[in-house]
Amino acid sequence: MRKFFKNESGATAIEYGLIAALIAVAIIGAVTTLGKNTAATFDDVSDQMTAAA
Repeated sequence: MRKFFKNESGATAIEYGLIAALIAVAIIGAVTTLGKNTAATFDDVSDQMTAAA
């Protein structure tokens, strides 16, 4: 019974899972923001090229 309560391998796996989830959320947020900024930049360039033609 003591071995069962001292075993922390399950807790470690949960902690690594939570860390991975937080990193994934941060990456998704960064990519979303970067994508919106990039789309806005390409729209501006497209508008300027249309106006110049």
